[in-house]
Amino acid sequence: MISLPEIGKAFLILFAVIDIIGGIPMILGVRQKAGKIYPLRATLVSLGIMIVFLYVGEQILNVVGVDVNSFAVAGSLVLFFIALEMVLGIRLFKEDTSAPGLSDDPKVYSIVPLAFPVIAGSGTITTILSLRAEFAAVNILIAILLNMIPVILVLMLTGRIERLLGRVGLIVLRKAFGIILLAISIKLFAGNITYLFPHLAP
Repeated sequence: MISLPEIGKAFLILFAVIDIIGGIPMILGVRQKAGKIYPLRATLVSLGIMIVFLYVGEQILNVVGVDVNSFAVAGSLVLFFIALEMVLGIRLFKEDTSAPGLSDDPKVYSIVPLAFPVIAGSGTITTILSLRAEFAAVNILIAILLNMIPVILVLMLTGRIERLLGRVGLIVLRKAFGIILLAISIKLFAGNITYLFPHLAP
């Protein structure tokens, strides 16, 4: 059932995790190295990755014997550390964005590392699976689709946005969303830990 509050919450959570604004330096680096990027291609590939994990991710968890609530607790911890990265300006996770044999084809760079892991990285995938414990799939899907709007806009207007906000503006925005994400991760942890340990419930 479609729920506007759920869509709004899922949108904000995913927007904070995808952090497309904070990814502008990486996007600029990719553009400089490849010469150009393909915003539509990068957006569609990342969208496909997210949708696959939204609808098949739970079945994958069932195969390995993990329930959604357990994964949500684990996901909340990942979100917690991602938020710490954003707030404190430190680097805890290191994505391997180099793959041997990749050419300098801009179409390739639009997929790796742009679509994955910059847009649809491990944090985004973990968040989508964790949200399944909280919200209906249709509401998460709509939130994902809505998030593709700022993603493609930023990919198309990266240079202008950087000049408009400036380095300080980008840092402030990243830290603000980091604090929001920190609060969300704690709420996600508290909401699911009681399913694993019922005696903790009030």
